[in-house]
Amino acid sequence: MEALGLLFHGFAVLFTWKILALMMVGLVLGIFVGVLPGLGGPNGVAILLPLTFSMDPTSAIVMLSCIYWGALFGGAITSILFNIPGEAWSVATTFDGYPMAQQGKAAEALTAAFTSSFIGSLVAVMLITFLAPSIAGFALKFGPPEFFAVYLLTFCSFVGLGREAKHKTVISMALGLLLAGVGLDTVSGQLRMTFGSNDLLRGVNFLVAVIGLFGISEILLTMEERLALRGHAARISLRTVWSVWKDLPKYWATLVRSSVIGCWLGITPGGAIAASFMGYNLAKRFSKEKESFGKGRIEGVFAPETAAHASGTAALLPMLALGIPGSGTAAILLGGLMVWGLNPGPLLFVEHKDFVWGLIASMYLGNVVGLVLVLTTVPIFASILRVPFAAIAPMIVVSCAIGAYAIQNAMFDIWLMLLFGVVGYVFKKIGIPLAPFTLALVLGSRAEDAFRLAMIGSGGDVKVFWSNGLVGSITTLAFVLLFWPLIDKAFEGIGRLRKPANA
Repeated sequence: MEALGLLFHGFAVLFTWKILALMMVGLVLGIFVGVLPGLGGPNGVAILLPLTFSMDPTSAIVMLSCIYWGALFGGAITSILFNIPGEAWSVATTFDGYPMAQQGKAAEALTAAFTSSFIGSLVAVMLITFLAPSIAGFALKFGPPEFFAVYLLTFCSFVGLGREAKHKTVISMALGLLLAGVGLDTVSGQLRMTFGSNDLLRGVNFLVAVIGLFGISEILLTMEERLALRGHAARISLRTVWSVWKDLPKYWATLVRSSVIGCWLGITPGGAIAASFMGYNLAKRFSKEKESFGKGRIEGVFAPETAAHASGTAALLPMLALGIPGSGTAAILLGGLMVWGLNPGPLLFVEHKDFVWGLIASMYLGNVVGLVLVLTTVPIFASILRVPFAAIAPMIVVSCAIGAYAIQNAMFDIWLMLLFGVVGYVFKKIGIPLAPFTLALVLGSRAEDAFRLAMIGSGGDVKVFWSNGLVGSITTLAFVLLFWPLIDKAFEGIGRLRKPANA
């Protein structure tokens, strides 16, 4: 009941003309970057983050979260009308969405995508509403050993549960941790890896790195691919919306299943990509008409969109409650909160209640407004894709440069942004994931500080990480997740050995 009372207070904070206007601007910008192939949520939030530096934290985070919601909605437009996934997780949407568009059912496919996106996000926001305060209250008992154990759990779970090659995830994370150590050591006060450069005294700025890794690298990739965008037209009418909505009860099992999968893979670092494919595959497995999937079945749109949006939204739960992002976009939002002097984690719910509950309320309101907006403006945003990319790319590069320069008013940051753009391009070409790099860059210094403070407190005894039931269970779980692929293979081997004996 306390959570509901605080949530209603958050809605009261939001209902000002200024906040509502910023919400609309954020949604429009988000749909725009979601529609453009290769940009999407993380890139859009990274590129547009500098626009919010002059705002108060509540206005800024509301606008950024709405950019994120808009990008999630917008990605379905390219997948269904043009067969070009707006983001990696949109690939599963193309399996049945584009065939529906080819059959003249583009409006039905888009309505299904937007509606299931709304449902998945709504379930995840409700989860955040009721679980985040409890998790944050529990985390108030944490000290340096417990916090390091949680950071270790996050790093290990990215390695053990991630779908990318394990060695590539480790390489990405190791490079992020290395760069997080550049600059002033917060514990000893010594300089590290500055190589005599005054510009590196303050370290590698997280936002500069993110703008380059996500924004510039995508521009380079898109220029290389020379995308020629041709697609189907769509206009959504009230009759279409009603015909899709009245059939929703038929697919309740798919919607519930995909929502649960998405929330679980959002809280753990499984991610929206794994969630969308898992949602689609399970929907196909449990369907009585398996052969119809891939040929324009509307259930094949409901399943991946619900799972992906539930995952993308649920990733904000560990970010708010524990200060640990569950996705690349959540990591970027975490960096934004730190720029505004807010440290995500359990104390955020104690020291900045109005901010937290205003943010959670904006998730509800942003989803409702976003659903209405995308249903009514599909033709407008679809027409953006017919603008030559050669005209859009320079504007994006200039906005990236302005954003990087505005962070610290340093020309060095623009060169650093371009360098990270090349690094991001190379990473994507050779299949090294960016999310572990981003996570390590954000959390590296905090994990190091927690580890060293724990070591100082224990006199250098690593047994401190098993000194009580709480920290011991978290540390043990971290190592279990790290070696989970090996454990899973061992169980499979045992199962194969037992089969002949039982037969």
